[in-house]
Amino acid sequence: MPQTAPFAALRYNLDHVGSLSNVIAPPYDVIDPELQDELYKKHPANCIRVILNRVEPGDEGDERYERAAKFVSQWSSEGVLQRESEPAFYVYHQQFEHEGQTINRRGFMARVRIQPFGEGNIYPHEETHPKAKVDRLKLTNATKQNNSQIFGLYPDPENQVITLLDNACVSEPIEATDHLGVRHVLWPITDREIIEQVSTLMDDKPMFVADGHHRYETASNYRAQLQEEQGPLPEDHPANFVMTMLVGMSDPGMIVLPTHRLLRGTPCFESSQIIERLGDAFDCKTLAGGVAAADQAWSEMEAADEQGMIALYGVSDNTWVLAKATPQAAQRIAGLAEAQSEQWRGLGVSLLHRLVIDNLLGCEGHPKPTYVHDVSEVVEGIRGEGSQAESDSDEPYTLAALVMPAKLEHVEAISLHKERMPAKSTYFYPKLLSGLTFNPLH
Repeated sequence: MPQTAPFAALRYNLDHVGSLSNVIAPPYDVIDPELQDELYKKHPANCIRVILNRVEPGDEGDERYERAAKFVSQWSSEGVLQRESEPAFYVYHQQFEHEGQTINRRGFMARVRIQPFGEGNIYPHEETHPKAKVDRLKLTNATKQNNSQIFGLYPDPENQVITLLDNACVSEPIEATDHLGVRHVLWPITDREIIEQVSTLMDDKPMFVADGHHRYETASNYRAQLQEEQGPLPEDHPANFVMTMLVGMSDPGMIVLPTHRLLRGTPCFESSQIIERLGDAFDCKTLAGGVAAADQAWSEMEAADEQGMIALYGVSDNTWVLAKATPQAAQRIAGLAEAQSEQWRGLGVSLLHRLVIDNLLGCEGHPKPTYVHDVSEVVEGIRGEGSQAESDSDEPYTLAALVMPAKLEHVEAISLHKERMPAKSTYFYPKLLSGLTFNPLH
């Protein structure tokens, strides 16, 4: 890994804002207009006004970025935000419920020296989109700070780094609870000896970006922009770094959840048609019980724990098809994705989209799916109930699919091949909070 360094964060002054829970927010890209409005109402200094300032009547261009910058300046001058007196690593625990158990995911926030993707040992695993990077660069230019952290994973089989840091957490923690009930706990670590030991342990490790690809590339673009304007930056210039949450890949709290698909704009298949089109590439069976059999399908998929297990819903006859990839599936996708590695071709999401939906079902070019994480959301979506997650249409769904999540070992292997996974291959739960720390770049 490139240099990992402490930083003097800009943080909320609890004497001004009271509970930290009132001023934090999830990452900007998972906030819908309803949640944005709720966060605006929660507290006048909620960080939503910085990370996702809303469009106001009369706006003609980039006024919302200018407003975000004014809030940072105003809150800093009023003492709502305060700069730490000395640099620190920030140990960050996230405590949440999963399948009836309380889980604690442990990591720490630091500055990580930027390397453009493809030029060092920081690896992406998902594709990025220009529109999002333009948006984040405008915000960075306006506020001149990292407003949300990158989520980076690093190999540490014995969890040496986080154990060392946890043992140094002797002060009272800073706590917040988010809108999903996840408890977020923070400890600043300023002990120079501990910081030096952690930095040394991290020196030779690669980093795999779990979340925040657009923000990472934005940080790299911001640095390039400054270099173009000012010439070479000093080695210790803060724009050479990006605020990052670092979590060991062997931490027991690292959980990857699935992202299932609801589609529109495809034919409405019967289960028999799905089975016929999958042919010898999949061993198939139908499940009785209508749309509610999604629970049985997912239960069998989880028990098998194989990337090649996929469930497809035949809308026309209200029947789920549980499909298991055969060796013929591997041969077929190899012909469709010759440039990709065997690991990439073996992913459930790759088989689902490249082989099944685009090729065998003949639905290439379909509209962007609606992505959901719980099987109950799939059932609700098919029935036309609930919020239907990211959907912005009232049209009924024409196809649904349950798919296994990629595992951390897949993220590592495919990233090292310098490949990027299909969209929504991973869902690292819970999301990191915005508003715990800001990292000034000036």
